[in-house]
Amino acid sequence: MDKDLAEQVAEIAQRVVASGAISANGHGNVSVRVPGAQEMYFTAGPSLRGHPASAVVRVGLDGTLLEGDLPPIQGAVVAMHTAMYQDHPDVGCVLHTHSPYATAYAVAHRRIGCWVEALAMFGLADGVPVAGYGPRGSEEAVANIRSAATAGVPAVLLANHGVLVFHRTPDLAILVGSVVEEAAQAGINTSGLGGPVEIPPEMRAAALQRAMAFDSRGTVRA
Repeated sequence: MDKDLAEQVAEIAQRVVASGAISANGHGNVSVRVPGAQEMYFTAGPSLRGHPASAVVRVGLDGTLLEGDLPPIQGAVVAMHTAMYQDHPDVGCVLHTHSPYATAYAVAHRRIGCWVEALAMFGLADGVPVAGYGPRGSEEAVANIRSAATAGVPAVLLANHGVLVFHRTPDLAILVGSVVEEAAQAGINTSGLGGPVEIPPEMRAAALQRAMAFDSRGTVRA
């Protein structure tokens, strides 16, 4: 076990908790791809709150436990993580949470539309799709996730379960998880105002292009 990498995964877990995109009990899991190897480091603790590096395990991308102790409740969802690494070579981090507002949409089997500009800016111009229900981590559930996670889409809602986010880096995965939860909260908060209004498709592209233009300039200093 690489101690530094295990500590990095535990730190990512704490950053997810600090982002606020998590349920009250902190349930969820985090994994990172091991550079240059067909394996990942995965949080095997019952909660991301205060998750210790000692409870991080090493798992092959074929699902084989290579090092550490993997309890049943966490072992059941390993396949959700390995599938994202297998299908998307650029993915370096996978997050699974039950963030309250986004999970409400997942339980209602309703996609989150692109009614928050940040979704257009971070790869979710078509909103956040819903992966059909299957028992957690089952072949059916994983197949549904794979079907919903089309190229370039970094997050899916898991019907009757929660949220799965996957991106190149932990920073981007945490950011997208927060944006998804923010969009879900906005959608629910506007339900008494006639509901959220999606950004027109052509303006979603404009929002992304503007963000990219400013990003290419880098930080401006006086």
